[in-house]
Amino acid sequence: MDNSVESAGNDGAAMGELSAADAARLNDAKKQISQELGKVIVGQQEVIEEIMIGLFSRGHVLLEGVPGLAKTLMISTLARTMDLAFSRVQFTPDLMPADVTGTEIIEEDRSTGHRGFRFMEGPLFANIILADEINRTPPKTQASLLEAMQERQVTVGRTRHPLPNPFFVLATQNPIEQEGTYPLPEAQQDRFMFKVYVEYPSFDEEFEVARRTTGMETGDVQAVLNAEEIIRLQDLVRRVPVSDHVVRYALSLVRQTRVGDNGVPDFVNDLVGWGAGPRAVQFLILGGKARALLEGRFHVSIDDIQKLAKPVLRHRMVVNFAAESDGVTSDNVIDRIVAATPTTEDELSRDARFQKIFAS
Repeated sequence: MDNSVESAGNDGAAMGELSAADAARLNDAKKQISQELGKVIVGQQEVIEEIMIGLFSRGHVLLEGVPGLAKTLMISTLARTMDLAFSRVQFTPDLMPADVTGTEIIEEDRSTGHRGFRFMEGPLFANIILADEINRTPPKTQASLLEAMQERQVTVGRTRHPLPNPFFVLATQNPIEQEGTYPLPEAQQDRFMFKVYVEYPSFDEEFEVARRTTGMETGDVQAVLNAEEIIRLQDLVRRVPVSDHVVRYALSLVRQTRVGDNGVPDFVNDLVGWGAGPRAVQFLILGGKARALLEGRFHVSIDDIQKLAKPVLRHRMVVNFAAESDGVTSDNVIDRIVAATPTTEDELSRDARFQKIFAS
């Protein structure tokens, strides 16, 4: 799997390879991108941070929110801060998979009269893809992104076409309660590293939005990173060490979402339909590495894992009908799981419930 996590032994070997300059490089990149985004986007700092964590972890991010919260503007502005090829696909009910991936066309060589097939690339062949309102197109077209997001390639006929590097999908979707939406299949959602909720702005933030967008003021955004620099920063994230205890803690959170397994809390068995798979652990650890470096640290902490638990897990676990009828969301269950999980190594190892989890 492309997003695999290094072993503890590899992390230990990599510890000596990182330097203060390495951490400063990613921290400076974060500040520069945030500064440029701030010229156009008001607030939404947590959303911006999670998008950057996804980018530097080689992950993809799904943003959900009601219309008008600047989701599309945020992504297109982020693309302008990077010297990368950017493509926007507006997902509509009549969009076909070939409209996204590309198609083979018959082309005639005028000099010889010979006819042959030529692949015409679709908008997917770019570094940053904005899949706008992805849940307004049927599942057949949604699935056209599956191979691209996981394998970073597109297969048309019998030919595989590699996608450019770096490759990053940022998708927006409207809440499924809205008219004209198609629920995103679980297999598709699992390809996204994070699912990020975009909330309404505060009064002061909305005041500033109203002031900026109704006057002559425009934000002149500059590119601060190119493809080579982004790939180098992504490689740095992979080299951040993570302790066995932090890995066990991440595993503890994920395995507690799996209904019927040994050691799973009763409230999970009562509220959850099914839980998260192995990708959740991988993305928790990779995200923790990126978050640590973005903050100028060389190690992943328990706090990093806790901060990323909701965006990583909320779309990988599904609450059952009884929970939905009581207004319980996956975020509520994640909060309870985090609260019920000891943070120290001694507590985890002594707790009988977690001994069952580790033994299963």
